[in-house]
Amino acid sequence: MPHALPTSPVLVFDIETIADIDGARRIYPQLAKLNDADTLSALTAIRTQEAGHDFMRLPLQRIVCISALYIKDGQFSLFSLTADKFSEKEILAKFFRAFSDVEKLPQLVSWNGSGFDIPVLIYRAMQYDLAAPWLFEEGERIKNMRFDNYVNRFQTRHLDLMDRFSQYGASRREAMDVVASLYGLPGKTDVDGSMVGALVADDDWQTLSIYCESDVMNTWLIYLRWLRLTGKLSSPSFDHWQQQSIDYLKSFTQADGNVRHQDFLADWSSKPAL
Repeated sequence: MPHALPTSPVLVFDIETIADIDGARRIYPQLAKLNDADTLSALTAIRTQEAGHDFMRLPLQRIVCISALYIKDGQFSLFSLTADKFSEKEILAKFFRAFSDVEKLPQLVSWNGSGFDIPVLIYRAMQYDLAAPWLFEEGERIKNMRFDNYVNRFQTRHLDLMDRFSQYGASRREAMDVVASLYGLPGKTDVDGSMVGALVADDDWQTLSIYCESDVMNTWLIYLRWLRLTGKLSSPSFDHWQQQSIDYLKSFTQADGNVRHQDFLADWSSKPAL
């Protein structure tokens, strides 16, 4: 294929989380007899006192959505696994299926996946009867994965773009929204991570999943620029894949017939072309 990606398939992903109330009661016994609302208020106060902010410890981040873009043989599939349809265990199990066949392991791409998403997946998955051996393989069973695995920070089977752009922390790590906006991409729109809890409380799963999928698409489009920078994708191939992304989003409709990511496309087209 003239415009083939250097590694296929590719899996770009992002997660959204809320505070784990039940887990908090196990960690902080003083919360055990409180109702959910009071537990959350008390937990927020505890966390603010501990850390100076209310961002929960990673083990207490309960996954309510995993969104992913899967690309194989030129075909796009953008999807979300959300807590209105699946338990947290089911969300994790379905995501782990991408790593079930050692012969078809994807190139994994994220923004801050090493610092947030993957650790949260580990903490949460270990509460359930789940296994993802090839995701955590380091060469004990498959020798060629010793130097080509998802675990080692300095290998690229899992490419954490934020970590790589910062030279593994040698420089400041920047928010994806900053980088996406710099490149003329939509970045964050009307929703950000601080609103996830309220969206879940309101059962607004459509807004939540569209938001998470938008982060995935921004990450994918930044990844294309990374491939061009590193010589793994020519400029014509870059243009091809970017146009393929636009065409896919234009064709991605919901049950009501509306284009699911119309706001993303409109924001993208309104920015000066680079």
